[in-house]
Amino acid sequence: MLRSYAAQLSYSVSEEVDKGTVVGNLAKDLQLNVDAQEKRDLRVVSGNSRKYFDMDFKTGALYVCDRIDREELCPNTDKCSLNFEAILTNPMHLHRIEVQIIDINDNAPSFRENEKVLNISESSFTGERYLLPIANDADRGSNSVKSYKLSPNDYFSLDVSGGQHSESGELVLQKSLDRERQSVIKLTLTAVDGGKPPRSGTLQITVNVQDVNDNIPVFDRPLYKATVVENTPRGAPVISVHARDLDEGPNGEIQYSFINQDNDNDVDKFDIDPTTGEITVNGELDHERNSAVEIRVQAKDKGQNPRASLCKVLVEIADVNDNPPEISVTSLVNVVREDAAADTMVGLITVKDHDADKNGAVQVKIVDSVPFTIKNTYKNHYSLVVDGSLDREVISQYNITILATDEGLPPLSSTSVITVHVSDVNDNAPRFKEPVINIFVRENSAVGAVIHTMTAEDPDDDENAKVTYSVMNNNHKNNVIASAFNVHSETGDIISLQSFNFEEMKTFQFKVQATDSGVPPLSSNVTVNVFILDENDNSPSILAPYSEHGSVNSENIPYSAEAGYFVAKIRAVDADSGYNALLSYHLSEPKGNNLFRIGTSTGEIRTKRRMSDNDLKTHPLVLLISDNGDPSLSATVSIDVVVVENTADIQTQFRHVPMKEDSFSDLNLYLLIAIVSVSVVFLLSLISLIAVRCHKTDGSFSRYSAPMITTHPDGSWSYSKSTQQYDVCFSSDTLKSDMVVFPAQFPPVDGELISINGGDTYTRTQTLPNKEKKEQQLQEGLSVPIEVSAAPLGSALSPAPALRLGRGPQHRVSIPDKPKG
Repeated sequence: MLRSYAAQLSYSVSEEVDKGTVVGNLAKDLQLNVDAQEKRDLRVVSGNSRKYFDMDFKTGALYVCDRIDREELCPNTDKCSLNFEAILTNPMHLHRIEVQIIDINDNAPSFRENEKVLNISESSFTGERYLLPIANDADRGSNSVKSYKLSPNDYFSLDVSGGQHSESGELVLQKSLDRERQSVIKLTLTAVDGGKPPRSGTLQITVNVQDVNDNIPVFDRPLYKATVVENTPRGAPVISVHARDLDEGPNGEIQYSFINQDNDNDVDKFDIDPTTGEITVNGELDHERNSAVEIRVQAKDKGQNPRASLCKVLVEIADVNDNPPEISVTSLVNVVREDAAADTMVGLITVKDHDADKNGAVQVKIVDSVPFTIKNTYKNHYSLVVDGSLDREVISQYNITILATDEGLPPLSSTSVITVHVSDVNDNAPRFKEPVINIFVRENSAVGAVIHTMTAEDPDDDENAKVTYSVMNNNHKNNVIASAFNVHSETGDIISLQSFNFEEMKTFQFKVQATDSGVPPLSSNVTVNVFILDENDNSPSILAPYSEHGSVNSENIPYSAEAGYFVAKIRAVDADSGYNALLSYHLSEPKGNNLFRIGTSTGEIRTKRRMSDNDLKTHPLVLLISDNGDPSLSATVSIDVVVVENTADIQTQFRHVPMKEDSFSDLNLYLLIAIVSVSVVFLLSLISLIAVRCHKTDGSFSRYSAPMITTHPDGSWSYSKSTQQYDVCFSSDTLKSDMVVFPAQFPPVDGELISINGGDTYTRTQTLPNKEKKEQQLQEGLSVPIEVSAAPLGSALSPAPALRLGRGPQHRVSIPDKPKG
């Protein structure tokens, strides 16, 4: 592009054009043709060290020979040109040439710093300005910086003001800063030039919001909940609280503490770490005392003007089964009637367990097996009621053990003992120990003596057990009993009102009634049997034809009599009974007289040997008949035995010789009947004894009606019934024997067992009882063993019993201690 100036040529070219770019035709502009150009030697001379332009000598064109950078050639200037000369010779002529370098937009705006950091307090007011760096652009003119742009944000705006040389920008605070919301604000400032296309450069602006203590600490939660087991040891962690303070530095450093305005002791059981906010146990925790503790925790920063906030911590104290149930009796009826109906309430029971949930759920029951039960009335209230029949006479007091067990793991339990007394009801009649009372009273006893004391037991109590005694009315018999006995109504003593004679009256029977004092009264009765015991108050009586002491009887025997010859038989009876009527016969003769002997129990007098010439013709004998009483009573009789030579004379003299065997007399008939009777009674007795052994029943009055058999020392037996006993004595010589029947008392308890030998002596195999022992055993209703001693048949030295059990050794028959039925 040619520009004409005075005395110079002016061209323009854009910077950064390629080498060889023609700027202009210098030869043409100097109006030189080709020949003239060569002749005048046209050349370009530059004053710069670098040569940017050159000329083509053939065409005369001016072209660019080196890179042109306007910003390098003309920094910081708006106009840039290169000046050089064109020289012509022949003649020499100098032309000034100016080439203006036209700027192109080859440079983008740039800032001296890549990043700008601004520290702005969050307390700054809106509208405050902050100067921004200016962007530099090496280009000029329209290619220089024309505008600035700020990246979008919520806090700042950009205010660009034009200056003398360039525009400058300022940040303007449009909104209050909040460091806690955004502590760093990143902005981008963009400088844009006017080129086409435009170029731009950016600046990173970092705005650091400076902190001000304008935030209070904030807890993560306004309410913290924690659960801790009661009895947890000290130092155990519970929960940690945490607060945040958006401030920084001391303004954001937090300390934790408890706020206990009410001086709550439960709060003091916890502790908090001031730095970490961890809450730990600091005391003994008891769920039953307080199931939950509410703690207020404060978080305070360390700013110059510290700010604080609060939160609540609810610590639930979990229950542990550490409390056994408590049993309390709120109302108790100590006494309950034995006829109380089922469901009769005895007491109210309250059970408490301070634990919670299952640890406090209680099951109540009665441990023992008692006629009571527990019913739940409402929640933890129970009633103790009757659940069975009561009998005060069996159990008058119940100690009821109540067991309460909770449902904890492991379960805890407690017990309580409730004492319930059973009151009496008159539901039991007086009872005697046995239905029959047997009393033994000695005849001739003193009048007014207490012969027996009855006792009737009534298991009831107090008035219901107070017993009175009375004799039951038995028509006409009552008058007899009333004259003989009296029964004390309170003590039960039976008092004799008369002296008794066994030989006249042996037994009395009446009934006594025992009545209690209950309402209505109950009664029972007992049969009383009074047995009169015999005493030895009667001496033996000698039967005819012999008389007692004071008269002399005579008997004749032949001189030729052999040993064992029957001389006479003495018969005697005793009005007494039993041992008192058991008679024994003895000879009282001078010493040396050994011609005769007498059967101790039979009274038969026999010879001991044959006669001799030295024997006397008349033998006076004194016989002593004694009973077995204590003391013993006796009678004597005298007999003169005359020895005759002629046997024919004996027939006339023996008045007492019985009839021969072939004549069956009345005595033989009686003897046969007696033998058969005794045998039958003996067999019946044995059968009865066997039956009693098999079926034992307790006494009644009929047990004394069993037959009894008594043995005599010589082997004879005595038979008796309950109302009367008879002793039957007989010998083996039926021609010269009599049957003597005499009454006897109850069978002796201890019998004297006597064996008679050939020497007319006897040995005792059992000691005779004394008087007191006999009475005691008779009162007890005992019987004795019976022993029968039998001598061989034909023995001339010992009498043979009429009833023989067999040959050989002795036979013993035992009767039970207490015959029954």
